[in-house]
Amino acid sequence: MSRPDPEALGARAYAMIAELAQISAEPSRLVRQFLTPEHRRAADLVASWMQRAGLAVSEDALGTLRGRYGTPRRRLLIGSHIDTVIDAGKYDGPLGVIAGILAAEPFARSKAKLPFGIDVLAFGDEEGSRFPATMTSSSACAGVFEHEALTAADAKGVTLTAALRAYGKMPQDIPAAAYRPQDAAAYVEVHIEQGPVLEAKGEPLGVVTGIVGQSRLRVTVTGEAGHAGTVPMALRHDAFAGAAEMALAVERIAREHPEDGMVGTVGRIEAMPGAVNIVPGRVVFTVDLRSLTDELRLAALERFKADVEAIAQARGLKAQVENFHEVATAHCTPQLQDALAASAAELGHNAIRLPSGAGHDAQIMSRLCPSAMLFVRCRGGISHNPAEFASVSDMGLAIAALIRFIEKFQPG
Repeated sequence: MSRPDPEALGARAYAMIAELAQISAEPSRLVRQFLTPEHRRAADLVASWMQRAGLAVSEDALGTLRGRYGTPRRRLLIGSHIDTVIDAGKYDGPLGVIAGILAAEPFARSKAKLPFGIDVLAFGDEEGSRFPATMTSSSACAGVFEHEALTAADAKGVTLTAALRAYGKMPQDIPAAAYRPQDAAAYVEVHIEQGPVLEAKGEPLGVVTGIVGQSRLRVTVTGEAGHAGTVPMALRHDAFAGAAEMALAVERIAREHPEDGMVGTVGRIEAMPGAVNIVPGRVVFTVDLRSLTDELRLAALERFKADVEAIAQARGLKAQVENFHEVATAHCTPQLQDALAASAAELGHNAIRLPSGAGHDAQIMSRLCPSAMLFVRCRGGISHNPAEFASVSDMGLAIAALIRFIEKFQPG
């Protein structure tokens, strides 16, 4: 096989990403949610790219597209997602799908005899921007889909079950989407970094060492609503003031573990009844806690819960903490890390090792088979934002490195 041309690959990837970004539910911003008409249009476009690349296309019960090359039972899985957050950038997810297609294409076109097959996967639900569940598509492929997710409803009250049926899928077929562990040789995902480390280091590519574990909590603080002008400060049971103190506890706890990269975020907060002249009687807020060490993260959660109880008691409030999302840390397979780094080195680049602070489908697929990720530098570290950008050169290098990786891959 001829040596891949990174610039040509990057230019093709850019054109495909731009074309896919035209498929949106809104004309002024990119919004493409799971199991919507926009998802269908995007999947059809990606399927046409897979077919042109010489891949056989199928679609499973969770809407995951599979572009398949080769007949060996053991498969190298390469993929990412095609759904977006609200007001998204166009690289997060699609780059990994398109990289897989462009990397598989030369092997399919040349009918290369490989000791493994290749499946390029285009997942439909990684962001969780429609339903209060995330990565259901890759969970089905990994055989770890939680059927409780079928009852999750979107903002309009449509359940995942109803949305699947409207999309033409049968929920009872979900188990058939799972790969058998003995058939999945490895999973590899190319993704923009979504952070500033590669840019700061002056390197286009990075090899991911692990993906942080995540805990998400919903905290409900109940006090007593009252007149903003007539209730003395010393006699208040202000739910928002208590919630604010609890939010600062999240920050304090996370800052105690910088060596582990622990981060804590209060991303959503609602005060009720929500009037300017009423002391809030009830507040609901979320906590997102992430760490590379599960033991530290779980210990931090217990400390936070204890702090919540102490703050509530001191202020005459009641508080309830509900854990609604839990994902364990996923450590990338060292042998795959080394192989990706070696492929980048052959192209003249030192792919630095770094953790991922964001969740990815690779985190779920690691429960099925050995998994790894290749990060691509993004401008300013900006993601989940229309300003998200990766250069043609950097994307091309990533795809060329993925081709070199496939050439040398030996299934265990």
